Amino acid sequence: MTPHVASVRLGAGSGSAVVFENGRMLTNAHVVGSSRNGTATFADGTESTFEVAGVDPLSDLAVLTVQGTAPAPATLGNADDLVVGQLVVAVGNPLGLNGSVTAGVVSGLGRSLPVRQGKAARVIEDVIQTDAALNPGNSGGALADSTGKVVGINTAVAGYGLGLAVPINVTTMRIVQTLISDGRVRRAFLGLVSTPAPLPDDVAARTGQKAGLRIVEVVSGSPAQRAGLHAGDLVLTVGRKQVNDAQGIQKQLFAEAIGEELPVTVLRGGAMVDVFATPTELSVR
Repeated sequence: MTPHVASVRLGAGSGSAVVFENGRMLTNAHVVGSSRNGTATFADGTESTFEVAGVDPLSDLAVLTVQGTAPAPATLGNADDLVVGQLVVAVGNPLGLNGSVTAGVVSGLGRSLPVRQGKAARVIEDVIQTDAALNPGNSGGALADSTGKVVGINTAVAGYGLGLAVPINVTTMRIVQTLISDGRVRRAFLGLVSTPAPLPDDVAARTGQKAGLRIVEVVSGSPAQRAGLHAGDLVLTVGRKQVNDAQGIQKQLFAEAIGEELPVTVLRGGAMVDVFATPTELSVR
């Protein structure tokens, strides 16, 4: 795994990055900051310059395009398949020499990591929590499973003996591909805060759905409020698709949803209620 992980230097900052496609690396947005280029040093001592292809602070991901030689890409896995207690390895290259490898286990799944860009705030959902030690400069490095597949990008040290990683899954890879093609990610905004909650037994039996999302807060003046959604509603489906975690909503809130009616079904007072919300574009200024 270490040959696929580079030390990156950008302006006054530094961190690690993972080669995930030929000539492309994945790292944290907070490692890149406002820089547009930098230098990568790989485990064998090879150096290459790179350009920043795209940055998305609201997922803490950034894509770098290598201008020179780069190692073969790592194999990506799917963080949605992880289970608590599973062995993982955190790999970074903070000094550009032999790299840093620490082993641990997945100690938590489904964690949330608040992030902010300008006036926009978002919660990165399904963050992986691990007890694999993250050394200085490991941000942007790889979290790999026991087969060597990259399942996360190490993003933060949350406390002693505790590390967090942005998951590699369908939603984050869609963000990555958008960064490659457009350089940024446009998001639709609904304006609700929710938490997973079990469905009543009779509703679960009728719908075949065990859990939904309990609305904790509806942002004033938001599309969710205009649609008539209220705190306490239990969201069952969004866009006619069942949701039982925040990712189920967020993966539908990309550019194509802006300005389009989005059907939402909620359980309210024991009755199913259908509303139509029209997401606006999330402003990051």
